[in-house]
Amino acid sequence: MEYFIIAVAAMTLIFLVRANLPAEVARRALPILLFAFALRLVLHVTVMRSGVIEYGGDNLTYEGIAREIVRHWEREGITFITSEDISTVSSVTLPCQIFALVIYLCGGPAPLACTAVVALVACALCIVIFRFARFVGADDRAALILLAATAFMPAFLLHTSDTYKDGFNAFLVVASIGLGVSIARRFHLRRLLMLLPMLWALWYVRPYMVAMCVAPLLLCLIGVKGAFSLRRFAFAAILVWTVFASGGFSELAPTATIQKQFENGHSQANIRSNASGGSGVVFQDGGDPWNALGSKLLYTLLSPFPWSEGSLAFQLGKVDALIWYYLLFSAARGARRLWLDDRRILVILLLFIVPATIAYATTMANIGLIFRQRMPIIMITSLLSAVAWTRNPRDKGHSTAAPAESESAGQIAEQSMRTRAEAGRV
Repeated sequence: MEYFIIAVAAMTLIFLVRANLPAEVARRALPILLFAFALRLVLHVTVMRSGVIEYGGDNLTYEGIAREIVRHWEREGITFITSEDISTVSSVTLPCQIFALVIYLCGGPAPLACTAVVALVACALCIVIFRFARFVGADDRAALILLAATAFMPAFLLHTSDTYKDGFNAFLVVASIGLGVSIARRFHLRRLLMLLPMLWALWYVRPYMVAMCVAPLLLCLIGVKGAFSLRRFAFAAILVWTVFASGGFSELAPTATIQKQFENGHSQANIRSNASGGSGVVFQDGGDPWNALGSKLLYTLLSPFPWSEGSLAFQLGKVDALIWYYLLFSAARGARRLWLDDRRILVILLLFIVPATIAYATTMANIGLIFRQRMPIIMITSLLSAVAWTRNPRDKGHSTAAPAESESAGQIAEQSMRTRAEAGRV
């Protein structure tokens, strides 16, 4: 059954590539993603579970929670488990229940099959990245380069080669904002209906990331028609502030949960605990998370630095950081180009990148932890890199059109040419 689940995951990946990418791009992307899928399974066996590197622990914790869910299902029947049923589920409800379902089907521990599901989500994210890059203005070539770069980014590769939740989190964040951008470009009820379950699922992976996505998504909905205007932006900002700062809204259960998570992240006990690890960092901020913000932002965005000492996993993180430096440089060029072409889309992306970076900087205490947390920020920022890599501006943003729409447009163009030819004869 474990091998059967792996085979089903691989076949699902093939279907997703062919269904969501243009035929020519799919032929080039499929070998890349199949190799990325297989590589994650190999790394799971040879590195993550062999003791080659000493890293993590959350993966084993989530697997243990999944087994606890399976025992609950065996007693009570299969239902959606929340923290009210099992207190240890907490904010990792969705990943743990997916792992639990795999374990239940296999009749026992199945770490390789669970990893296959995580690898499938990781490869699906790469497909989303390609389509998202096309939406923001990249051509097929640049978007395909970004797809490959995302698939093999060391941090992303490491955290999607075992039972971590980071792959689920990154997929849901990027897919949610991508759907928002597509709605801002052209409203479709189908896309809005897809967005709602994405946010629901994200709530059961990392609740506070829903709050991070609210501002850009509100701007996407407010600016469905027409060009970007400062007035719409100000209205969105005021609306977000009202939702999260109003006393009435703060009493709602979802807002209270997010507020509790942020308070826990800023608590001195939690910061000291994170800083006590092998890659911990202590800032002289006097206990105020907003003090020494410049240094915290520097560590949040650029660590681990090339000269830093640490474990083997820490050294591997430097490779990821060097790639990120190049992506960041390219993103600055892409942002300048997008500012001239489509300021509204640029502002939507920045409404996620900037607040999320500042929020993580105020809780910065461990390089190894921020190495994982900033993955969605890197992925959204890298979309601007793809814009900078674009060589064929005429080809920007067209491959994501539905086949029916493209065919219809072709028929209209052909009919128009015939009409002009007949007029010329007359």
